Amino acid sequence: MDLPIDHFRLLGISPASEAEAVLRTLQVRLDNFPEEGFTREALTQRAELLRLSAELLSDSSRRQEYEAALLKGAVGLEISTTREVGGLMLLWEAKAAYEAFRLARQSLQPPQAPALGSGREADLTLVAALACKEASLQEKEDRHYESAASLLRDGVKLLQRMGKLHEQRKTLEDDLAALLPYRILDLLSRDLGDQESHDEGLRMLNSFVLQRGGLEGKSQTLPESGLEQSEFELFFHQIRNFLTVQEQVDLFTGWQRNGSADAGFLRVMALVADGFYHRKPERIFEARKHLERFQLEGVDPLPLLGCLDLLLADVELAKRRFFSSPDEGLQVWLKNYPSESLAALCDYCRDWLRRDVLPAYRDVNAKEVDLEAWFADRDVQNFVESLEKNGILGRRFSFFLGTSTDSSSMDEPLDEELDWDIKSEPYEVKEQELVANNEYSTKSNDLKGVSLALTKIRTIASTDLIKSIYKYSQFFRLVSIFLFLTAGIYISWIYLAQRPRLTKSISEDIEGKEIVIKSKNSDINTAQSYQSKEGFEGLSDVKLLNNDNPDLLELKTLVESWLKAKSATLSGFDNDALSKIARPKLIERVISERSKDRSKGEKQYIFTKITSLDLVSRTPKRIELIAVIDYRDKRIAKNGKTISMTSLPELKVRYILGRDNDAWRLQAYISGS
Repeated sequence: MDLPIDHFRLLGISPASEAEAVLRTLQVRLDNFPEEGFTREALTQRAELLRLSAELLSDSSRRQEYEAALLKGAVGLEISTTREVGGLMLLWEAKAAYEAFRLARQSLQPPQAPALGSGREADLTLVAALACKEASLQEKEDRHYESAASLLRDGVKLLQRMGKLHEQRKTLEDDLAALLPYRILDLLSRDLGDQESHDEGLRMLNSFVLQRGGLEGKSQTLPESGLEQSEFELFFHQIRNFLTVQEQVDLFTGWQRNGSADAGFLRVMALVADGFYHRKPERIFEARKHLERFQLEGVDPLPLLGCLDLLLADVELAKRRFFSSPDEGLQVWLKNYPSESLAALCDYCRDWLRRDVLPAYRDVNAKEVDLEAWFADRDVQNFVESLEKNGILGRRFSFFLGTSTDSSSMDEPLDEELDWDIKSEPYEVKEQELVANNEYSTKSNDLKGVSLALTKIRTIASTDLIKSIYKYSQFFRLVSIFLFLTAGIYISWIYLAQRPRLTKSISEDIEGKEIVIKSKNSDINTAQSYQSKEGFEGLSDVKLLNNDNPDLLELKTLVESWLKAKSATLSGFDNDALSKIARPKLIERVISERSKDRSKGEKQYIFTKITSLDLVSRTPKRIELIAVIDYRDKRIAKNGKTISMTSLPELKVRYILGRDNDAWRLQAYISGS
């Protein structure tokens, strides 16, 4: 047998090692042999091969000849079949696990297969199992997840055929199951030209979710993927960015039919995203029907339904939904809005589409939210006009068509026959948190001009002249709409020109303390230096966040403490603050990263500053935040030279906090989310 390894790697020494070092290493290797259950014969073979390598490398003349042969291209070691098992063991120990598994599996095949029940058969099977596991771990670390899965499947099949090592086989099966989420991510994130891999990833994702009992993980026997529900949610959030909106609609529809209420709500959101982005108003209509059937405990569906009404030009119903909402914060925001109510509804709808609906699809650009273009689209106009003709919109106002109902109908009560009885499982909508004074903070102001233009169109469109033009000529109808849009935009421009310039910061007064979070567009003070030891002294004063309902200031303090403690650890300063801030898995990750740097003689110096912080969702056990961070780092080598530097003025990070028995701690985070 030819082993793809040289004497230096076999013995585990550097080519520069002297003879004395060779002999010392030999003794260490002989004293520390594998204890996984190999036979005495296999261990004897291993010892003989180690001694032969040591004898050659400690003999100066023989070593010189061997090194010359290596320089001429000689590779591998030829060993006799009587020492085959020992050679494969040493190959596995030298971290050449893939080659060890391949050769061991080959040796177990006819015609060189050992006698049934022999010690050689048992040793070869054990080498194959151990090497298979090690090789799959190496592939996983390199993010070659499908390759790792292929190795594990081959290993399981081999052990099944041999009928041996049941515990080892179970370990490989568990590793294969735990690899499933990574394999799905690998397949779905590949180049779009690899459609076969993408389709396979979709099938695996569908099967995985169904085995879990839907997105909620309601199955009594969850697949052994190693993912807790919170981890699965983060995984699924990442997966969605590689799926088209139609693929998500199809998946959510199937999962909803199998009893997943969360999937039912996500189906509604996907329908809205598809309808708005691809100008399919029938999708918006379908989404509204589905949303009206939902019972969303703890979540007010009326503003969401109002947004869908607005997109279908059902302005009256949209207003009634919004102003019927029991959300006191929303009512305060509507009351204090600086313009009329239709502008407020348009502003709310636009922000909702951009923040909560359009993200998380491969083929949808979340930044493109143009309500004016939506209402000007011919397909949208034709669809709404057909709803009016069929009596579905009834007497409600369509504000971009050249028609209007009698103004007296604006004050009539909403039909009491509308079905508000909604029957489905709850789903937590990611709604922007109310600021401390219980008012909604408005993120966008540029839509107000569009909203005013649409309002002017509404007023002018109801005149008899326009009704007459619309009645007799489609051409004049289009011309009149264009003129009205132009007039409305002009009026909006005048309005905006007279408005005082809005500031770019949000100030919040929480329990007598003031926190000012600047917008992403504001200037960020340039860091003069990276963190120093003096900058970490406050870590000893970090306290547990045990408030059941922490405010935004407390949450910001916790995230800042995490960034500071992590920076301190990676800079080489020991501290015990991490245990009060984060869960063990995150702490282990930071410590592991520092250990790797220490082994290389390197340090990381990090500067971070939170420039904005938003609360995405909150439950008694889970809080989700999105932060924008001014991030800079510098990696320093042992000799003091700078290896690399990074500067990310607007790094977006999603933080997940979990409620433990005693306090809130950071559970996970996703950079660039």
